[in-house]
Amino acid sequence: MKKFVSASLAAVLCVGTATASFAAVTEEDLLNDASTTGDVLTNGMGRDLQRYSPMDTLNKDNVQNLVPAWAFSFGGEKQRGQETQPLIHDGIMYVTGSYSRLYAIDVETGKEIWQYDARLPEGILPCCDVINRGGAIYGDNIYFGTLDARIVALDLKTGDVKWNKKIANYKEGYSYTAAPLIVDGLVVTGNSGGEFGIVGEVQARDAETGDLVWTRPVIEGHMGTLNGEESTMTGTLNATWPGDMWKTGGGATWLGGSYDADTDTLIFGTGNPAPWNSHLRDAGTPKEGNTGDNLYAASRLGIDPATGEIKWHFQTTPREGWDFDGVNEVVAYTDRDGNKRYGTADRNGFFYVLNREDGAFVSAAPFVSDISWAEGIDENGRPIYNEENRPGNPLEAEKGEMVFSVPSFLGGKNWMPMAFSQRTGNFYVPSNEWGMDIWNEPIAYKKGAAYLGAGFTIKPIFEDHIGSLKAIDPDTGEIKWNFKNDAPLWGGVMTTAGGLVFFGTPEGEFIALDDETGEKLWSFQTGSGIVGQPVTWEQNGEQYVSVVSGWGGAVPLWGGEVAKKVNYLNQGGTVWTFKLPKQLASAN
Repeated sequence: MKKFVSASLAAVLCVGTATASFAAVTEEDLLNDASTTGDVLTNGMGRDLQRYSPMDTLNKDNVQNLVPAWAFSFGGEKQRGQETQPLIHDGIMYVTGSYSRLYAIDVETGKEIWQYDARLPEGILPCCDVINRGGAIYGDNIYFGTLDARIVALDLKTGDVKWNKKIANYKEGYSYTAAPLIVDGLVVTGNSGGEFGIVGEVQARDAETGDLVWTRPVIEGHMGTLNGEESTMTGTLNATWPGDMWKTGGGATWLGGSYDADTDTLIFGTGNPAPWNSHLRDAGTPKEGNTGDNLYAASRLGIDPATGEIKWHFQTTPREGWDFDGVNEVVAYTDRDGNKRYGTADRNGFFYVLNREDGAFVSAAPFVSDISWAEGIDENGRPIYNEENRPGNPLEAEKGEMVFSVPSFLGGKNWMPMAFSQRTGNFYVPSNEWGMDIWNEPIAYKKGAAYLGAGFTIKPIFEDHIGSLKAIDPDTGEIKWNFKNDAPLWGGVMTTAGGLVFFGTPEGEFIALDDETGEKLWSFQTGSGIVGQPVTWEQNGEQYVSVVSGWGGAVPLWGGEVAKKVNYLNQGGTVWTFKLPKQLASAN
């Protein structure tokens, strides 16, 4: 570990500003994060992950007056994908960078206060770039995960390590890239590594000590723990998995989760079952009551935050065979009729609405074009499969029959978070229009080795665009407007009460759209592709907006023909911060 504390920290502590107070963050602060405008304490700008700001100082009439305030470079040669979301507390921005780095920055000046670099071992096995998606603040600490599958607590003021705990063994393929989630004094984390035959799990630790409180594996047959003792088994052994395949069943919880305070429920998505080859996991099922669904992979889980018990589950892709992870974020919202709902845009290309009380299916609609693996979703929320579009069984052959499937395994929507506007009642979903040639291959599990059993090549399906930011009415499934982009979209979206939708492109543009029409109202060229997550806050009566620019992530690594399309893009690592000056707030 390397930690640097700059001279600016001493200056900050001496001037008697709000920064010097370092007020401890409470559960009440986290509960109110979405409605308070002077800080950003949680991933998603609120634990419901709506990414909606109630501020309207910056709006459609004056957004053209938004100007750069400062830019901060992560520096060095570690300029890989920057998928992080900044946090702001007491005049300091906390932002993570690639290769498990964390920075504290003075929001007035953009100067570094301190920096923490994790000491990463040789042999880490990150699937999809050496990214980090952000931290979590609670008490006097900030928490973030590292690529060697650890969770670290640092002092907000100094960057000193309070504790450093192991989530899982990185040598077996585990890693950690998501922002942690804090609920009632517990630090809740998932895990990464779905391509290595790991087992997805959710863990909760005491925020002060880092001690484990509970663990919940998400693949049936594995035993959970509570206060150091075995608790309950996940699911029923061999109900939906053949033989011993549940032992290496995948289901990585790699995107982290959300928290619904109204129902006191954690909601975590689970990744693809392992291996990708569904025929190996099928084994002639259904037979003897075994459905072959491979629970709880490719699912959303409602979890009791106090005990880790699973309250409910909804599986988006049973018997999954295309790498359609079910990890996509679940956003709690209230619809136009006052119903409490969850919205989630799945990698499989369908947008789902669920009931918040029990996770029950309400509706589903396609949000990308030319979906080929399923004809639709039935009244129970299960896919109506096109079985001829399932990659073939290789049997004794070198590979099974190849099919062209839409969407590609990188999904109609991947990790990049959507936003919900309380102003319009619509979701704003960053999506991609692409397909893939995919085929199955024989595979056997080996600890720490890739466990796919499939090959693939991603291809665009339209000549004029791949990326597509869509405004979706969750009540009807109607796409209200569609902003097309040449390169894939791979970053987060934010909405505001001022009628704006912010997002970035791989081409480096940071853009504000009209939330009702999709018209481009403002843009700024950041110099590198944007795969980060924008935030906004208020400071000294002025509204600020920040986003991290730095191209990378899964697309250049896994994108096939699509990767060639964007191989000219430059890497980077810069926090861009903009503000609307007071004197221009009312100017049109």
